[in-house]
Amino acid sequence: MRYTLIGTMKHYLFFFFLFSFIVLSSAQVDVERIKAPPKNEKPPIDMYEIISHERDTTYLDTTLSIQKDYKFNYLRRDDFELLPFSNVGQTYNSLAVDFSSKHLKPKFVAQSHHFNYYDIEDINYFHVPTPLTELYFKTAFEQGQQLDAFFTVNTSEQFNFSLAYKGVRSLGEYQHILTSTGNFTFTSNYHTKNKKYNIRAHVAAQDVLNQENGGLNDNSLALFIADDDEFSDRGRLDVNFEDAENKLEGLRFYLEHEYELLAQRDSVNYNVLKIGNTVTYEDKFFEYRQVAPYTPYGNSYENSGLLTKTKLEDFNTSVYANLSSSLFGNISAFTKYTDYNYGYNTVIQLTDEFIPNRLKGNIVEVGGAYQKEYRGFELKGKAAININGDFDGNYIEGSAGYALDKDNKATASISIHSVAPNFNLLLYQNDYVNYNWKTEFNNVKTQELKFQLQSKKLADVSISYTGIDDYTYFGIQPNDSTPTPQQFSDRVDYLKIKLEKQFEWKQFALMNTVMYQNTVSGDEVFNVPQIITRQSLYYKDEWFKKALYLETGIGFKYFTKYNMNAYDPILAEFYVQNEQEIGGFPLIDLFFNGKIKQTRIFFKWENFNHMFKKENDFFSAPGYPYRDAVIRFGLVWDFFL
Repeated sequence: MRYTLIGTMKHYLFFFFLFSFIVLSSAQVDVERIKAPPKNEKPPIDMYEIISHERDTTYLDTTLSIQKDYKFNYLRRDDFELLPFSNVGQTYNSLAVDFSSKHLKPKFVAQSHHFNYYDIEDINYFHVPTPLTELYFKTAFEQGQQLDAFFTVNTSEQFNFSLAYKGVRSLGEYQHILTSTGNFTFTSNYHTKNKKYNIRAHVAAQDVLNQENGGLNDNSLALFIADDDEFSDRGRLDVNFEDAENKLEGLRFYLEHEYELLAQRDSVNYNVLKIGNTVTYEDKFFEYRQVAPYTPYGNSYENSGLLTKTKLEDFNTSVYANLSSSLFGNISAFTKYTDYNYGYNTVIQLTDEFIPNRLKGNIVEVGGAYQKEYRGFELKGKAAININGDFDGNYIEGSAGYALDKDNKATASISIHSVAPNFNLLLYQNDYVNYNWKTEFNNVKTQELKFQLQSKKLADVSISYTGIDDYTYFGIQPNDSTPTPQQFSDRVDYLKIKLEKQFEWKQFALMNTVMYQNTVSGDEVFNVPQIITRQSLYYKDEWFKKALYLETGIGFKYFTKYNMNAYDPILAEFYVQNEQEIGGFPLIDLFFNGKIKQTRIFFKWENFNHMFKKENDFFSAPGYPYRDAVIRFGLVWDFFL
């Protein structure tokens, strides 16, 4: 039985306070303009600075390279370790696993919808001598397009703001897989004339809407694999259902400001002490709705109009101190307070189990970091622990790097991490009876050793060995038809080796990326392909009196067969299956990319080899076909005022 509870109050006062603070900070900016170069002289490109969350500074890159081709996609980053679904804006299946995230509280639900979700660490800030605009455009599938528009300006030397919106709407080639996503971000940063006080803030409003069809039904799968000519129009293939959709939405306000409390500088030595404070509020929800129940998912509480909404309200504030010293290096310490409220507006009484509606509480976290460079050596360390609250968690990581010269650097690192499983592994509710649970899992504990070599002459190599205790996952138990949360009682050991190297001869180049993986133990719950490889053979040259720079060639990607994880639309999560091997098919693309002034143009014939196959064996997940051969094009245009 279900009992409706009173919903929690929104934090309207917090929204008003934070937004007002950003507006007031912007309004009080000195209107003195940045010093511009002489008239008709373009500022150097390295003046267009991009500042990461960790305050690392790079500059705008308008060049064309094979790496730019790898990043010309929906995510705007290299997707070598990912396999997209048939429609742009859908999820990705992971071909490898990354354990670099060191969070100390559970992640939200629907992690398959978070590939394109901007976290705090993904937001950049800017400092530019003149207004800068970047436009990204790329065709989608059937009806729809992709657009990523960005604008930033410094109203003075001290104040910058930026606006960006990335949107996708694509109908797709199969029935009922329309996607509609949007990412809006606003950033601002300001410093006083003496640079003692700095403030930066951002607002991020994001949504991911996917129509869900459950994949092809059994009859359509047979027709698809046989490559029946009558069904080359994929819209004629029947799917499992055509009345469901899920949606992830998030709204975040972030503010960080710091003050230089003490500064001693001379021509050789320096000692700078800063204190700071961050405040974050994020409201997220995920909902699954379906017109009528789908029988294979089991019994449901409703005969029509299924709708379940999962919510998370997350408030964080921290204070920190940072000492930068020519003698001691960079030393920082922080304490952080988190208030979370995850759950539903209902409770559920099953035959032998009571499902509560919320996980609500707070966490107090403390930690510190250290970094020092000395005669080519670089030492880094970072640690944090939850000292109070309902979730235990801790991590410690350290690395040592040595630069042999400007072209060769080696780094070794170690990390230990303990954190609670994601929220939907601990508590979940849905109108389908099988998708309701409350668990008591142990923390997931990982230990990772990693070695990296960056060498222009040899290759870029990374080797990691990860051990995982109490690994949690979604899986299907014997005699069940739907995934449920599981915790593996044995240990998972995971080896990953990756190598990247480019060879050049005259106007030709061959870019190679190869990855070897091995699940030494625990392969029944941790599935990855043993080999992933990507090669790009291309010709590059300047044409028309250097008015056009082009790169054109062929791209090849391949991964070995393995028990690829399956996709569940109710959870918007992948789950372990050991019945069907997928992979062993090449993905071959033909591309023609060109650069004219500040505009980069991309043409690609994706999955070109599909036209020559006698049967279709390419899938992104069990029941979900990969993309057919398709010609797509787009551009990235940077222009300056």
